[in-house]
Amino acid sequence: MKRLRQLLRKANPGRLGVYLLALWKLFKHPDTPRPVRWLAVAVLAYALSPIDLIPDFIPVLGLLDDIVLVPLGLALVIRLTPAAHWQARLREAELGGEALPRLFWGAAFVIAVWLLVAGLFAGWLVWRMKGAWW
Repeated sequence: MKRLRQLLRKANPGRLGVYLLALWKLFKHPDTPRPVRWLAVAVLAYALSPIDLIPDFIPVLGLLDDIVLVPLGLALVIRLTPAAHWQARLREAELGGEALPRLFWGAAFVIAVWLLVAGLFAGWLVWRMKGAWW
């Protein structure tokens, strides 16, 4: 539990906009290691997507993903990135007045995950029904 608190403290939810802009700069920077780059774009796609994995109309769980999943992903990216490289991107994000792009392909990714889960569930139901009827 202590490690989880330390990870979430690194993400600092009060400065989430600056951190997301730093993630965008980290993704675009050529010196960023490839696994960190892909993780950064996954966190960005999820954070900036207009569609959430857990819909917001579900009372507690809908907000839980924004409060927990995004900062955890951000903290993981920060942990995997070399400290000097992350600090340089964070300084660029703090100094620059840029805006983050809207990642609609992130919404496509979330929709694809929902379709995959729905397909697996439907396949499981068909498999269960087949055994019950025959």
